[in-house]
Amino acid sequence: MSTDNRDVAEMNHTNGTPVNGHPRGPARSVDEESDQTDENIFLFIPNLIGYSRVVLALASLYFMPLHPRRCGFLYSISCLLDALDGLAARKFQQSTRFGAVLDMITDRCTTTCLLVFLSSAKPAYSMIFQLLISLDFASHYMHMYATLSMGGQGESHKNVSASRSKIMNLYYTNKNVLFVACALNELFFLGLYLLCFSSPRITPALLPSNGGPGNLTSPVSSSPVEPFQPAPSLLFASPFSAAAMEMARANKMSSTVPWILTIVSTPVMAFKQVVNVIQLVKASKWLAEGDRRDRKMAGLGPQAKTEKKVR
Repeated sequence: MSTDNRDVAEMNHTNGTPVNGHPRGPARSVDEESDQTDENIFLFIPNLIGYSRVVLALASLYFMPLHPRRCGFLYSISCLLDALDGLAARKFQQSTRFGAVLDMITDRCTTTCLLVFLSSAKPAYSMIFQLLISLDFASHYMHMYATLSMGGQGESHKNVSASRSKIMNLYYTNKNVLFVACALNELFFLGLYLLCFSSPRITPALLPSNGGPGNLTSPVSSSPVEPFQPAPSLLFASPFSAAAMEMARANKMSSTVPWILTIVSTPVMAFKQVVNVIQLVKASKWLAEGDRRDRKMAGLGPQAKTEKKVR
C-alpha cells in the first residue's frame, strides 16, 4: 500500500466514515484498549441464567417428538427464565451486549425449533410456519443491524423513539407489554404443539373408524376433547416414517387445555406478527435514510449532482 493510500485508510478508520460501504467506529488507542476491568462477563448472573435456558431448550428438543408433557414443561421454564435474566441484569447491574445478543439468539432459535417441528408434524401448513420463521429472523436481524449501524454501538435495540414508531416504542419500553406479547406468542405455538398429540382435528391419526381401532379406511367424527386410543398398526413398518410418528403421538393427553391455551393466545400472537412486520419496515426505512445521507455526502444521487451544477 502506498503512503497516500495508507493515510486515507488511517483517516477513514479514525473518523468513523464508511469504508467499502460499511460503517466503521472510531479507532481505539492503546490506553483505551487496556482500560478494562478483569471481570469475566461470561460468568455474570444474567448470562448464567441464559446458559441454563439453552440447556433447558436442548432438553425440550430431545423430548419433543414423543413426550409432550416433558417437552412442554422444559420449554415453558426456558421461556419464563427470559424474564428472570432481565431482572437479574438490572438488580446486579450486569447488563451486557453479550447477554442481550445471547438472549435474542436463544429466543429466535427456540421458537424456530418449535416451528420446525410443527412443519414436520403438519406438512400441509409447513409454508405458513416457514414464513413465520423467516419473518421472525428477518425482522429482528434488520432491526438489530439498523440500530447498530445508525444508532451507534452503544445503542440498545430496545431504544425506539415514539417519533419513529409508537407501536415499537410501546412494545420495547413497556416491560409488561413486551413480556405478555413474547410469552403468549410462545404459548400459542406450544398449544399447537400439544394439539398434535391430543386433538383429532389437528392430527387425523387420532380419529376412530367404523371398522374398529385398527381400521383406517372409514374415519368418522370424534370429540376434539378426548383423544381416541388407536390400536398398534402393522401398516407402518418403519418407526421413522411420518405416518408411524403420527400414530405414535396419538393418545398422549387430553386436548382441553391445549385448545384453551391456543385460543386465548391467538390475538396476542397475531399482534406479535404485526409488530414483526412493522419492525421490519421501520428498520428498512431507517437504513435507507442512512444510505441516502451517505450517498449525498459522497456526491452521488440526483440531488447531489444538481447541487454541483448550481455551484
